Amino acid sequence: MEGPTPVSALLHAATMVTAGIYLLVRFNFLINLIPLILILISFFGALTALIGSLFALIQTDIKKIIAFSTLSQLGYMFTAIGFNGYNYAMFHLVTHAPFKALLFLSAGIIIHNFNNDQDLRKYGNLINLMPILYVFNISASLALIGFPFFSGFYSKDLIIELTLLFSTSNFFYFFISFCLNFGAFLTTIYSIRLIYYSFFFQNLTIILVILKLLKI
Repeated sequence: MEGPTPVSALLHAATMVTAGIYLLVRFNFLINLIPLILILISFFGALTALIGSLFALIQTDIKKIIAFSTLSQLGYMFTAIGFNGYNYAMFHLVTHAPFKALLFLSAGIIIHNFNNDQDLRKYGNLINLMPILYVFNISASLALIGFPFFSGFYSKDLIIELTLLFSTSNFFYFFISFCLNFGAFLTTIYSIRLIYYSFFFQNLTIILVILKLLKI
């Protein structure tokens, strides 16, 4: 789906893509009647968390990286629902919204200053031109990867701990726990990649940004 970054920030943070999580939580009394559904939800949620992180890792479009990141985080919420952790899922949904919206809005500023070019490989060295944006972006990224004392740490860590409690029971639960932990590791990798290419990578196209800011 194509759209302006403020729209993407709204959709990925508060509406539409998170509506499924809310509906499953609201209808938990029906889901609990069939234990098989909970197993399927946790299985596909864990796969989504892992595959979303893998796809984000290979993208070059800055908005696609953040969008696949949302997909991955939805996988964590679904997995929590599959483990009867409805409050954990809603907690992660609420904490996920602010930093994901901030990531999209930060991406919008970067895209605008690069003449609407969304290719991450053409960015670079923005830390010198936009230090305040760097602070906002790094704060949102740290929350996304679950860095201690940021909001994402408390909600995501609860879900991972919930799966770890069952990981020694059988291979199925071990697989789910592995997917979430490896997905969290990949989240760190693609977040660092996004920050590096946006703010530290040396690229000649930064001259165009400087000229634009100077209105030359």
